[in-house]
Amino acid sequence: MKIKCLIVLVLSLGVLTTASAQKENKGWIQLFNGKNLDGWKVGENAASFSVENGTIKVAGPKAHLFYMGDVENHEFKNFEFKATVMTKPSANSGIYFHTKYQEDGWPSMGYEVQVNNTQGDWKRTGSLYDIVDVKETYVGDNVWYTEYVKVEGKRVIIKINDIVVVDYTEPENPKREGNHPHRLISEGTFALQAHDPGSVVFYKDIMVKPLK
Repeated sequence: MKIKCLIVLVLSLGVLTTASAQKENKGWIQLFNGKNLDGWKVGENAASFSVENGTIKVAGPKAHLFYMGDVENHEFKNFEFKATVMTKPSANSGIYFHTKYQEDGWPSMGYEVQVNNTQGDWKRTGSLYDIVDVKETYVGDNVWYTEYVKVEGKRVIIKINDIVVVDYTEPENPKREGNHPHRLISEGTFALQAHDPGSVVFYKDIMVKPLK
């Protein structure tokens, strides 16, 4: 009788775990199929991006890989975004949002979320680059971690492995001096950055949940 009860309990817990996982994953949409770069577009230095073992490998000179697929017609305003990331030592990369495709140069539109655990730039992983910069290092190289971004209205929340590292609300009249006049909340797509030939970064499980 005890064995029967134990089996029923284990099965019940399994059902609850499955239901919980399904609820947690509800609404999330994959942007990368794990096989090729269908739905993504890169201009200059396209060879800086390749698919390796189900991941997007970033390695090579400056380039940017833009999501140009069918989800939301690649125009996102309010959303949750997450990617599983691994950096190699001294690597620098970034995740752009509310950006637009361009052939070359650094993306002029949208915000950049930093990917950098040990490279020379002191602005570390999770920074809302040049707007709210993070000095602390929350994760090391050679390990997979989750980078999460939520944009709702004018508010941006960035998490590293479920730790909130940035909680920023764009003011009514933000001052954007210097090189980032268009680093503003608007709408647009996502882009992954190849920063320099010495930086190697891997991305997988790239997902979005559009919000109303």
